[in-house]
Amino acid sequence: MAQDVLCEVSSCVHNITNENKCGASQIYVVNHKEKNASSSGETDCKTFEPADL
Repeated sequence: MAQDVLCEVSSCVHNITNENKCGASQIYVVNHKEKNASSSGETDCKTFEPADL
């Protein structure tokens, strides 16, 4: 299992500032177009929560 999850989404509450890492205890990624994704553009992170910026 991955030790570090990298993330550039600075507007997410789980983003560790200035490190581009996700601090969530678990990550939930889902398909958003087709049942079987064939590229990263066809997936979404359901773990996202907006940060108070």
